[in-house]
Amino acid sequence: MQSVLRRFQFGSGVVLLTYLFMHLANHALGIWSLELAGRGLAVALRLWRSTPGTIALYGAASVHFALALHTIYGRRHWALPPAEWIRLWAGLSLPLLLIRHAVTTRLASALYGFEPNYERVVIMLLTSGTQGLQLALLAPGWVHGCLGLWFRLRHYPLAWRMKPALLAFAALLPLLSAGGFIRMMRAVETKNFPLPAPDPKLLAHQLALAAWRHDLVALYLALIVSAFIAGQLHNRLERRRP
Repeated sequence: MQSVLRRFQFGSGVVLLTYLFMHLANHALGIWSLELAGRGLAVALRLWRSTPGTIALYGAASVHFALALHTIYGRRHWALPPAEWIRLWAGLSLPLLLIRHAVTTRLASALYGFEPNYERVVIMLLTSGTQGLQLALLAPGWVHGCLGLWFRLRHYPLAWRMKPALLAFAALLPLLSAGGFIRMMRAVETKNFPLPAPDPKLLAHQLALAAWRHDLVALYLALIVSAFIAGQLHNRLERRRP
């Protein structure tokens, strides 16, 4: 059973890492132009909004999160090496990104007809002051996925030979992504680029979408804390048994 769970964890993690890679790569395209990043976004939306893509993304997120709760509940001790602590911290931040993505794009599109593009997304982040949060949430999820993949591949000699190149790629992509996103923000803010008004459909329902985000984040944190407390109580009862 543990072997099966590890395979589910690895498979769902690969799907989420692919999503993060495409997200970061799309941002990095903004280094060249807002239009090029927009074309990359259109490709990503066609993939992840298709029926197979939707099932794969949100199914993988659900499976990965359920297995994370199972791991938190079943852990007998918390004396972890630094790399595991970094992986745990980074992994727990990933659902925060997915919640924001699901509410801001998928839920807003399904309920209110909001169709995202990079111009609208950047304007929304600038007007809400959350552009720094967008960048801060992407990197930890990428770190978590890269560490998880490395823990699975480090047993192979080829992985060790490729380690410098893999480290360089893992570090460079978030930097390029941040650079592209900053470049897109400057393109939107510059005087030579007219600043359109925020999408009226999204403005009309901002409070409702904010409430959805708040409730989902609160539920996510409650599940994490509950799994930890339940696991600690279970461990204490196990130690008291004769």
